[in-house]
Amino acid sequence: MNNNAKKFKLLYMLFGLLGTGLVVATYFLPMWWVALQSIQYPKTMYPKGIRIEFKYNGVYNGCKGVRERAELAVESGANCLIEMNKINHFIGMFPIVQGVNDVDELGNHVRYPVYAGDSIPKDKIPSQLKVLDGIMRNAHIAFILLGILGLLFVFVPKKKLSWAAIITAFAPFYFLLIYVYYLYWYGHHLGLHGGGAFNGIKPFMPTVFGEGKVAQFTTMSYPYLGFFIGLAGFVLLLLAVNFKNKYLKSAKQ
Repeated sequence: MNNNAKKFKLLYMLFGLLGTGLVVATYFLPMWWVALQSIQYPKTMYPKGIRIEFKYNGVYNGCKGVRERAELAVESGANCLIEMNKINHFIGMFPIVQGVNDVDELGNHVRYPVYAGDSIPKDKIPSQLKVLDGIMRNAHIAFILLGILGLLFVFVPKKKLSWAAIITAFAPFYFLLIYVYYLYWYGHHLGLHGGGAFNGIKPFMPTVFGEGKVAQFTTMSYPYLGFFIGLAGFVLLLLAVNFKNKYLKSAKQ
């Protein structure tokens, strides 16, 4: 093996392992956050607004700052996931699917989406939400497979296997695709209380990135740590594909 081939082999293996590791790590990290701000929720009580965080396996409370304040260190009002669902409930929006984080106000685990402490009867849950629930609950399996594909790309040096690295690399964009689709779905299905729009709120597309306005609420939606780490993994894996192609060409010379 010539020196160029050795160099490119080292580079593709290093970048491939790092990229795969970063992509797999994003399973454990919040990918996106959304917050609502309004005069009903003063910053003294909700420093970050009514904030929730999205992971691949579920949606979580993002109001950790409330619990950090000694005078507000109570469970009531501290869980912004519950508060968000209550707000959505009043405009007829279906409850947020919480995935493996499916807990009600009392901390009890329930199998189906919850709002205001109650679960929706199984026969009333739209099929789209059941699909989302399934995606979240099985996300760990998908990441095991992505990790295997990434390692396959790295440790089978005599084959390009670019497809395996690319499938793994695009993980953050799979999240974004699902996220955008379900924002649209939620905003265009305001029929929780029966029959279309509720209280004058017409179907709308919730804010994907940046700030927006819904009724009296200012909405914010931005990528979080996991998404940026996923993007870093994406770049590293694409570089690894490039270096592996160069390695295979150099090894033939």
